[in-house]
Amino acid sequence: MQIFRILPIIIVLFVFSCTNSQSQMTDKSTVKVLDLNRYLGTWYEIARFPHSFEKNLVGVTATYSLKKDGMMEVLNQGFKNKLDGAPSKAYGKAKIPDKSDPGKLKVSFFWIFYADYFVLELDQEHYQYAMIGSSSDNYFWILGRTPVMDSDVYKMLLDKARKRGYNLEKLYKVPQPGI
Repeated sequence: MQIFRILPIIIVLFVFSCTNSQSQMTDKSTVKVLDLNRYLGTWYEIARFPHSFEKNLVGVTATYSLKKDGMMEVLNQGFKNKLDGAPSKAYGKAKIPDKSDPGKLKVSFFWIFYADYFVLELDQEHYQYAMIGSSSDNYFWILGRTPVMDSDVYKMLLDKARKRGYNLEKLYKVPQPGI
């Protein structure tokens, strides 16, 4: 009878270990070179994993600018439900905490609470696309400098994401002007 008492605990531990190991299997290695001045400017959100802080937002952009203290100002903006919907804006800040690992940034949209912002892939030549992740594989974005991304580039980024272990079943292609 003791086995029936500890069986639920064993099942919970097994499920947790499987979930944790999937996250550990995802390759979250970041780019080794990030020229911050070239990264600044506006990026269009081409695709993302759904999450509460961007729920129902379309036409989303992220604009990065350099502040006098060396940190970046971040302006995320989009529209509720449709491209001509009510505008939504969020201001934040970003920093590179370890200059020897420039692809691992920290972003904050609320006071002193920072989240990971990992630059997983980046067009090193022209800075026209980026693939962003986090320490959790629940967060994932594909960004481009224009609202419409070349389909071959998009497919290449999807292939790289799959090879890294990301489950792209929940990927949401963000409506942008011109699509």
